[in-house]
Amino acid sequence: MNRENRILERMKTLNPTYLELKNDSQKHAGHVEHLGSAGFTGETHYKLVIESPVFLGTSRIDRQRMVMDLLKDEFANGLHALEIKTRVPGEKQ
Repeated sequence: MNRENRILERMKTLNPTYLELKNDSQKHAGHVEHLGSAGFTGETHYKLVIESPVFLGTSRIDRQRMVMDLLKDEFANGLHALEIKTRVPGEKQ
């Protein structure tokens, strides 16, 4: 399973009502981090948008921590950057 699919699978534990993941690694081709990690798979930089009722009553920082906690092993194994946008159902985009 590639990194993108692993990230999507892990996000399912947050019961998302909306989930979008975009691989932005091509914008960073040639960077040392890009070349030296992720086994040259080009899976180092992503943008994530996730909407979930699990986030109700939590701060933006706590929401991002929830996401980051699910991806610790990915960061330990070559994921270099993740832009995270979180929201609850009905929240403005």
